[in-house]
Amino acid sequence: MSLAPRVVLVHRTTEYEELVARHGTHGQAAFFLSSRGRDIAEVAERSRRTRRALAEVAAAVPLTWRQATVERADLDRFLFAAEDVVVVAGQDGLVANVAKYLTGQPVVGIDTDPGRNAGVLVRHRAGDAGALIRAAAAGRGARTDDLTMVEAVADDTQRLLALNEIYLGAAGHQTARYRLGLDGDRGVVEPQASSGVLVGTGTGASGWLRSVWQERGASHPLPSPTDDTLLWFVREAWPSPATGTSLVGGGLPRGSHLRLTVESDRLIAFGDGMENDAVELTWGQTVRVGVAEGRLRLVV
Repeated sequence: MSLAPRVVLVHRTTEYEELVARHGTHGQAAFFLSSRGRDIAEVAERSRRTRRALAEVAAAVPLTWRQATVERADLDRFLFAAEDVVVVAGQDGLVANVAKYLTGQPVVGIDTDPGRNAGVLVRHRAGDAGALIRAAAAGRGARTDDLTMVEAVADDTQRLLALNEIYLGAAGHQTARYRLGLDGDRGVVEPQASSGVLVGTGTGASGWLRSVWQERGASHPLPSPTDDTLLWFVREAWPSPATGTSLVGGGLPRGSHLRLTVESDRLIAFGDGMENDAVELTWGQTVRVGVAEGRLRLVV
C-alpha cells in the first residue's frame, strides 16, 4: 500500500516573534521599538497575518494526507522525500532558501503578506493552497516554471546549490586572493584580489545580481529565470603588480564553468544569503561554478 502524499510547510519566524524571544515580553519589545521611533503594533499585525495564512494553508491539506512543518533555521537538518509537495509560506527569499535542499519536488509559494512582498516566487494566496496542493500531488493540472539554479563544486567534492546567486570570497567580505579562469578560454588564468565573486541566475536578477549589473553598466543582458545562462561579476577587483582586472564579468552558458583557485588561508562559498551554511575552501583548492543540472519546479 502506497503512502499518502506528504505536504511540507516551510515558514520563517516572524520579526515580532524574534523580538519577543530576544526581549522576553511584548512590553519589553514594545519599549525597545518605541525608543527607536517604531511602533510594535505594525510588527505584531504583520505577524498575525502570517500566522493566519499559515493556519489557512495547514487546514487546506486533506485530512488523510501526511503533513510536516519546518522552520527556515532547520532546513539543513530536514529530510525531504521525493514524493513531497513543498509549500513555502512567507517572502520570496524563503523559496530561494529552501531550493538548495530539493531534488525536483514541486514548490507552491504562498504570499503571507500581500502588497509587502514582490511576489516573484510567492505567487499565490493562502486561499488557493488547497487546489494547488492537490494538483501538484496528482502531477497534473499544475503548471510549473522550471527555474535555473547555480552550482559550485569544489575539488574535494563539496557541493553548493543556489537559486539566486553564489558568492565566493572571504568571510566578512574582506579582500580575497585567488586565481580566476574560464573553461575553454585558452587556459587564461588571472591572479586577482577583490571583494569576492558573484555568480547569479535569472531569478537572482531581481536582487543582488541586478544591483551589481546596474552599477557596472554591463553589456550582457540579464537572463530570465528559466534561461540556461548565468551572469558573473568580480566585486571591486584591485589592480597591482601581482593582480589583474581583465576578467571582471560576463555570461556563463550551460556547460561552461568559472574556475577559482584559492590563494588565501580561507575563503567561503555560500548561496542565497545563507552564510551560516557555507562551503569552506582553503589554500590551493579549486572550485568550479556553472549552471546546475537540477532546477526548481515552481508551481505557477
